[in-house]
Amino acid sequence: MTAPFLPPPRMLMGPGPIDADPRVLQAMSGQLIGQFDPRMTACMDQTMELYRQVFCTVNQWTFLIDSTSRGAIEASLVSLLEPGDTVLVPIFGRFGHLLSEIAGRCGAKVETIKVPWGAVFDPQQIADAVRLVKPKVVAIVQGDTSTTMLQPLQDIGKICRDAGTLLYCDATASIAGNALRTDDWLLDVVSVGLQKCLCGPSGSAPITIGERAVEVIETRRHIEAGIRAGHHVDGQGMRISSNYFDLAMLMDYWGPERLNHHTEATSMLYGSLECARILLEEGLETAITRHALNGDALAQGIRAMNLELYGAQEHRMNNVVGVYIPQGVSGDSVRFSMLNDYGIEIGTSFGPLNGVIWRIGTMGYNARPDAVLKTLACLEQCLISEKHDLTPGAGVAAAKSIYASTG
Repeated sequence: MTAPFLPPPRMLMGPGPIDADPRVLQAMSGQLIGQFDPRMTACMDQTMELYRQVFCTVNQWTFLIDSTSRGAIEASLVSLLEPGDTVLVPIFGRFGHLLSEIAGRCGAKVETIKVPWGAVFDPQQIADAVRLVKPKVVAIVQGDTSTTMLQPLQDIGKICRDAGTLLYCDATASIAGNALRTDDWLLDVVSVGLQKCLCGPSGSAPITIGERAVEVIETRRHIEAGIRAGHHVDGQGMRISSNYFDLAMLMDYWGPERLNHHTEATSMLYGSLECARILLEEGLETAITRHALNGDALAQGIRAMNLELYGAQEHRMNNVVGVYIPQGVSGDSVRFSMLNDYGIEIGTSFGPLNGVIWRIGTMGYNARPDAVLKTLACLEQCLISEKHDLTPGAGVAAAKSIYASTG
């Protein structure tokens, strides 16, 4: 008989996923109940209410998609975009390219604007592009872990609102570690995942949908045969091409009618609810401050080890740091040593940054001083083995000075 899989002890200090909070794992171990059990639907309603607070919104349609965060991106775009619609994708890293890829598979006409990796867009660049291409949807990433950059969104929602354009945002990597204000910033659809700053595993994708987007989705509503009743009316627009990722059908499933769509991923529901409870117990602003503090401590510790940070630091996410791999040091050897000798995972990046930078995260459950200090101490030993010129102990000392300065 095959032996059971026993995950090795690890501390995940890369760009995500991260170690899940033990409370989340415990919640996920609860016994299953039926999907129409009143306790189950009450759990779903509570989850919707708590994620409204997480997203800083009053949107009725705030719920979970049973998929990874990529599934929520696809659900958003396939439900908003009909074949031939124009979508504008501002690309400042690998995940902007992903939005472009998914939108293209929806049959949309994809227009892109780009800035060099390590930078972000000025709002005027987006305003000019919106005016030029007149898109139905602007699809943008808030925090792109491939470059560690955080795109400011405060002005982009109004740009889109004034142009009659919908704004979709993928905030998977940034939510709960950086400010995200769905209603204040006029974001029409936002989707995320649990596996970054929300302290959970990948596999459930919270989403919130504003009224302007709901109106578009409702025009494409289609009720399946077998559950259709006499009062149901289909929309006049083109049917959404995906059945599983049909947001109109998912709204019916999460709404008061509870129209059957799929069997709810019960354990992920329990875990998602606990992720929201943990965050809101701490307080959203407190959690963002915690991520900023630990990110700054990590960054200062890295600088003190004679390493250079990647990208425009004024736009770096609170929860992940890019580090140039120094000349003469094998990036892979350091990552393998961190993993195999110390049980700590850090990452490299994608495309033009693969083998050029390391990405080290301070996310969710791992955004805490002991995790940062252990990572810096172990990274120092790996760099010494690679003959990198540094002052022993300087990295940890610099990080500790950041913590000390905050009391």
